[in-house]
Amino acid sequence: MDGGNRPGRSAGLKDTRPGPFLVLAGPTGVGKTALSLTIASRIGAEIVSADSRQVFRGLDIGTAKPSWNELAAVPHHFIDECNLGSLWSAGRFAEEANGRIAHIIQRGAVPLVVGGSTLYLEALVHGLADIPDSDPAIRAELNEQVSTLEGAQNLFEELERIDPEGAETLDPTKTQRLVRALEVYRTTGEPWSSFFAQAEPPPYRYRVVVLTRLREELYARIEARVDAMLDAGLLEENRGLMDAGFKLDTNPLRTIGYQEPFAHLSGEIDYDEMVRLLKRNTRRYAKRQLTWFRRRPEYEWVDLSAYDSTDDAAEAILS
Repeated sequence: MDGGNRPGRSAGLKDTRPGPFLVLAGPTGVGKTALSLTIASRIGAEIVSADSRQVFRGLDIGTAKPSWNELAAVPHHFIDECNLGSLWSAGRFAEEANGRIAHIIQRGAVPLVVGGSTLYLEALVHGLADIPDSDPAIRAELNEQVSTLEGAQNLFEELERIDPEGAETLDPTKTQRLVRALEVYRTTGEPWSSFFAQAEPPPYRYRVVVLTRLREELYARIEARVDAMLDAGLLEENRGLMDAGFKLDTNPLRTIGYQEPFAHLSGEIDYDEMVRLLKRNTRRYAKRQLTWFRRRPEYEWVDLSAYDSTDDAAEAILS
């Protein structure tokens, strides 16, 4: 199925934008990295990472960033390009990614977009939404409220009441987006999710393939990956961030893989509770990612559980 045509485009008009270019999307832990490397090597692609946190230096284990060997095997974009504290957003990503894709094409290579950050993919594939500028006073008030777990939960429940469509696509631990969604509503009186239906078409067409697995298999992979992250030094990575003076009010750290270890290292929860929350929150995040992707009926779905190997799955997608 060609996922490049936007809903509402006149059926009689041919879409002349370049593409469609392949997008490998899907929930955390599903296997996007391994499959993307296989496909990229077959088609001569450069990988455009649509991950909201892998772009930051120093966030390696908690973001499941590709290894140095994997990065050396295929050219990657938007990995380790920003310092913590730098401003980065879905809008900026889409704008810069469009420029990178133009250069990739000029070099005679193929862009392959890979990631699970739903807003980043939405901005790139379907265009930038014209969302009003932030109100500093409202944002400051919301940031004060969201600084505690109880406050964040209360704000998420508020968003569920006023914008259920937007709420079901959010990971409640990603409080930056929660604050932005409520800020938009309090500023405009309109649900945050409504603005994404008004986006301008992007310059390229895309074929979006959403990777999935049987739920039990996906959850088992997620739990095994959390264990592997801890073995690889997730606590040490977080301790280093704390020692460097970073706090959870640094936007990229307001998410799974950092909130829970920070809470443990600060003495708020014990080790076993940290592990439980890491696994539970990651499972919930994967579920919300899948909910978001289901909003787009034009996306293709590929169940990796049906294939014996990554090579077989790659062959099926490319054929």
